[in-house]
Amino acid sequence: MYSLEKTSLKIYDDIGVAIPEILLPAPGIDLTKWAVIACDQFTSQPEYWREASEIVGDAPSTLNLIFPEVLLDAAGREERIRNIHAAMGTYLRRGLLEPREGMILVERRVAGRIRRGLMLCLDLERYDYNKGSTSLIRATEGTILERLPPRMSIREGAALELPHILVLIDDAEGSVIEPLTVDLAARAPLYDFDLMRDSGHLAGYGVDQASQDQALMALRRLASPNIFGQKYGVALDTPALLFAMGDGNHSLATAKAVWEKLKPRLGMNHPARYALVEIENIHDGGLDFEPIHRLLFGVKRDLLAALAAYFSPHFTYSAFDDPETMARRVDSASDAVQMIGLVQGGTLEKFTVLEIARPSSNLAVGTLQPFLDDLMDRSDAEKIDYVHGKDVVIQLAAQPGNAGFYLPKMGKSSLFKTVILDGALPRKTFSMGQAREKRFYMESRRIAQDSRGSGRGSAT
Repeated sequence: MYSLEKTSLKIYDDIGVAIPEILLPAPGIDLTKWAVIACDQFTSQPEYWREASEIVGDAPSTLNLIFPEVLLDAAGREERIRNIHAAMGTYLRRGLLEPREGMILVERRVAGRIRRGLMLCLDLERYDYNKGSTSLIRATEGTILERLPPRMSIREGAALELPHILVLIDDAEGSVIEPLTVDLAARAPLYDFDLMRDSGHLAGYGVDQASQDQALMALRRLASPNIFGQKYGVALDTPALLFAMGDGNHSLATAKAVWEKLKPRLGMNHPARYALVEIENIHDGGLDFEPIHRLLFGVKRDLLAALAAYFSPHFTYSAFDDPETMARRVDSASDAVQMIGLVQGGTLEKFTVLEIARPSSNLAVGTLQPFLDDLMDRSDAEKIDYVHGKDVVIQLAAQPGNAGFYLPKMGKSSLFKTVILDGALPRKTFSMGQAREKRFYMESRRIAQDSRGSGRGSAT
């Protein structure tokens, strides 16, 4: 019944890269309404998504092509997935998406900073999200396998993929992306517009063949055994880590899981083998790592007592009158003792700094997460969420029955070496910027099609 496309991508097997045909909104579409933020943001703030829906109205928008995770547990999930798939077919039939072959240089201006990235495809055959992976494309944080099935049900049967995936390269010399930015102000952009909800500005620029070749050559150099071994102080036969997950870990893992299901039936030459992503240089001055804080709902236990019992005898705590003092204390912690802020709704000691000596992990989040996992296993809280920003965790945690853990920032310079030597970090360790700085859906890519424009195969 369905005729699946064979891939016409330009493939570079040695570095796991393919040059895609990218679909962009047709002229005349209101791009501010078209582009919406990554589906895994504002998961405890449904009002954000209500306001986004009000802004979009009946206009063509990626809001109709993605599934905000805040709604995953709401009624009508299967109907929404069917509507997403139908909207993809409608947009294709109406000509709302126009193809353009080649990489796209992306420029995002937000929070007074500029960061740049490059749109291309990665080969899912070169990616392994499992613990202990030594693949060319690698997860930087633990993958929660239970989170994949609902995402897989969205991607399966979709005609399009829309990425919010940001993948990092470790390019201290600025040899891959930075040369593409020369004389950028003099070039005509493919798109150039303000994003909704005070999320900054987005622009995209075409990349010519010569510049693409230069970028590919630079990526090959980063992956070469001599350069890789010298940079990280490892043996020349150590498998190279060229692409490390930044944001969208579970989205790329979903694409991989769906591909593993499809390939026995469809063969290796299929567009679903590849995933459209944006790569960014970890050394980009506009890229900042932010902590991902933990939020508990429906807490049923005395958390300070539980923490003392779990971390004894290396646990102490101090109470403070305001969240700013608590946050400053946590942010100024030395390596000797790990510090974590605790905000509890409806308690006398609302703002507390936890101090843990002889921690089990090099990172505070790695020390805390096993405690939270144990707490949830014992049903001592109804729900856990992962949120961005000090103000958000304080506001939501201060409500009765809730609690929040404020975590310190992680430095970005050691990420690649840590993953190479020690493996993936604890899940939800870091975030590339605050919530409003996250990637917005703009570009898409066709991964399956039938004659009517609706998809069956392997998006969002």
